[in-house]
This record gives sequence, C-alpha cells and structure tokens, in this order.
Amino acid sequence: MTTRYPAGLAALATSALFVACTTDSEPHMLGIQANRFATSEWSEPVNLGPIVNSSANDANAALSPDEHALYFVSNRTGGLGGTDIWVSRRQCLRCPWETPVNLGAPVNTDAAEGAPTLSADGRLLFFFSGRQGGNLDIYVSHRTSTNVDGDEWGPPENLGPDVNTADAEQGSYYVREGEGPTAVLYFNRAADIYRVAVTNEGTPLAPAVLVPELSDPIGFDQKVAVRTDGLELLLASTRPGSFGAFDLWVSTRQTPQDLWSTPVHLDAPMNTPDIDSQPSLSRDGQTLIFTSSRTGGSGGTDLWMSTRTPSGN
Repeated sequence: MTTRYPAGLAALATSALFVACTTDSEPHMLGIQANRFATSEWSEPVNLGPIVNSSANDANAALSPDEHALYFVSNRTGGLGGTDIWVSRRQCLRCPWETPVNLGAPVNTDAAEGAPTLSADGRLLFFFSGRQGGNLDIYVSHRTSTNVDGDEWGPPENLGPDVNTADAEQGSYYVREGEGPTAVLYFNRAADIYRVAVTNEGTPLAPAVLVPELSDPIGFDQKVAVRTDGLELLLASTRPGSFGAFDLWVSTRQTPQDLWSTPVHLDAPMNTPDIDSQPSLSRDGQTLIFTSSRTGGSGGTDLWMSTRTPSGN
C-alpha cells in the first residue's frame, strides 16, 4: 500500500516522534481475564516529569518486564546523532525515575533509532534503525550481561527480508499474546500494521503479514501496544474520527485467535487536538505510557502516563 503521510507529520513518522520503595520481587499479574478491564477507565494522564522529559523530543517508550527500566527515544543533547534510545531506571515500582542514560553503541548510531520493545524475559531488545544509510529497518539485540548499571546489549541483527523491505519498518512491539508458545512482533510498514511470529531468539518464523482490520485505508496507522493476554490492543492513528494529528484508539477480541474489532477512539482526556501517539502497556495492563505534545510538557513531545485498576477493584 502507498505511504499516507499526513501534512506536517512526515518527519514525525520517520523519526519516532519524536513514595515508599518495595522490593524487586513485586508480583506481576500475567493471567488477565478477557473482561478484567471491561468497566475500567484510564486516569487523567500525567507528565513523567523533567527527569525523564526534556526540552527536546522524548517519545516512543517501553517498560522492561519488571518495570524497573524505561526505554525511550530522544534527540536530546548527549546522543550519537539523529534519535537515540535512552534508558531511565528506578529501584522499585514506587521509586522515582532516575536520570536517563544513552544506550550508546552498538545499539545507537549517528542515524535514527526508535521504537524499543523488549521480550517477556528481557533478553531481546527490538528497535528500528536507519543505520548504514539504508531505509528504516527493524533490528534485534541480545542481552550480553546485566550489572549494577543495567543491561548490556550485543551487536544489533537485522531481522531480514521476512520483516524488512524497501519501505520503512517502524513501531515494533513484542508480545506473546496470551503467554502462548510463539511470540509476535507487531510493527508498522509505511502506514499500515503488520505482525510476524518470532522465535525465542527473535528470528522471524515466516514473512510478516498485514493486519487488515487494524489498517485504515485513509489514515496513517502507527505503533500498537498489546495486552499480554492478547485481548486488547492500543493503536496510534490519524484515521477519520481523530481530534487531530495522531490519536489513541483501542481494539479488542474474545480470544487471541480472533480478528481484532474495529478500533474505537479513546476520546478525552487520553486524546487532545495535539499529538497523542506511540502507546506502550505494562505487562499487567494497568499502566499506559504514551507520547504527546499536549500542553503541560517540557517542550517538543513528552512521555505521559495513565493508569487503571481491574474491574471491581
């Protein structure tokens, strides 16, 4: 399909848009029932604040499986060039985020890097990159070690022709969809949503396929986030019905084998006339971090957070 870059957003689409402590053994609820959030609403979004956000563009976040690390994309000073992947850490789920650190080489280059997403076991880091002067492709890095300063990542590997093409591949998001045996990587190619099954080492098992029910023929569809039970998906899109620029939409299904429902607009306060995009969910489905240029930020685009509780709580 042809690329549908909305006016004024082409650069955004190709550059990723740019309290008491507890212990590390805090439980994560992975067995999520289909109707668990049926009557829940997202809270008023809050800015992640000046430690994480800057006057530059800060965007495209991903939480580590234990939620103690926040990976995101920024073009702030101190990077290698273009947009880089940075990480902020915290000591516990209620502890404050610490000063972000650039991941450095070999993950970052002087080209654009974006859309970080981690495997469920934290061993794989997927992202897109324009390295080596090519189109934007999706890569995977394997964790080589973990120390007091965090994880170390090995040389990125291009996912190859089953995923990458002459078009731009961006917006990667890893999920096991119901804790099944095969993981899935969602991403956007040009302006549409695709998915591909991958092995535990991040190797594609077959060519990526279009997800037609999520790909609007008019709007630009960019970056999904899928709940770990595979029954809820958040999507950024400029499709008709949006307030303006990118907005957040939600789609559901009864089982991980079903088609996704027609996406529904999340409305205010999640969406504004400004950019609201690039959703990322915590593994328990209760925390949403997304990119927004709404008022109240530090400048450019910022990372914002909304939360919800399971139905009946």
